[in-house]
Amino acid sequence: MTRKFLPLVLTLAAVAPAHAELTGKGEAGLVIASGNTETETANVKFALAHERDKWKNQFGLAGLYASDVDGTTAQRWEVFGQSDYNFSPKTFWFGAARYEDDRFSGFEYQATISTGLGRKFVDTDRTKFVGTAGVGYKVFETRDAFDPDTGVLLEEGGRGEDVVFRGTLDFEHKLTETTSLIDKFIVEAGADNTFYQNDFSVQVTVTKVLALAVGYSVRHNTDPPIGFEKTDTLTTVNLVYEIK
Repeated sequence: MTRKFLPLVLTLAAVAPAHAELTGKGEAGLVIASGNTETETANVKFALAHERDKWKNQFGLAGLYASDVDGTTAQRWEVFGQSDYNFSPKTFWFGAARYEDDRFSGFEYQATISTGLGRKFVDTDRTKFVGTAGVGYKVFETRDAFDPDTGVLLEEGGRGEDVVFRGTLDFEHKLTETTSLIDKFIVEAGADNTFYQNDFSVQVTVTKVLALAVGYSVRHNTDPPIGFEKTDTLTTVNLVYEIK
């Protein structure tokens, strides 16, 4: 599985520079341990943005895979997109969509479409701070939950839907010419469940297009299915390829 992630990122990175109007970045990290401990962990992220006149369109994907001698321990992928229309230099309307498949969260999938308003609170070469707020519609499906000791069915999975509040905060600040702090936060709050995710990373530029990033991600569902933890964390060390 890990070998499938890296060729995808490298292929996208090779093709993207031919489209000079695009900006974005691809990230990939891989850890393989053998001997007394047999583990494999891989994660990838890829995001593109295109701006023209008053419009900005964004698209991205992310994937995570981990395994040990007992089998797969993590498997998640996500796709997302957003279109912004700028009313003024600092205020914009957005429409967004997100789909997530996480085999170890208790959810078969979570899919959300949303719309609302955004504001560029700070927009300089050194610091960028953008927030959005709006409403959305979420569709999700939970998995059957079983007792780990007896195998007895505790709760049947099923499909659900909810109206949610959707908010984001994106912050990026250049500490030096080569070091940046990046933090991205999203919340989808509904009556059945509230989902939070915060991704923080420190990125150090190595060349004009390559960088190293150390990141820490926290994901939280307030009401996951029975038998599943509310919070997942992930620490990553990734190679970053920037498209400028």
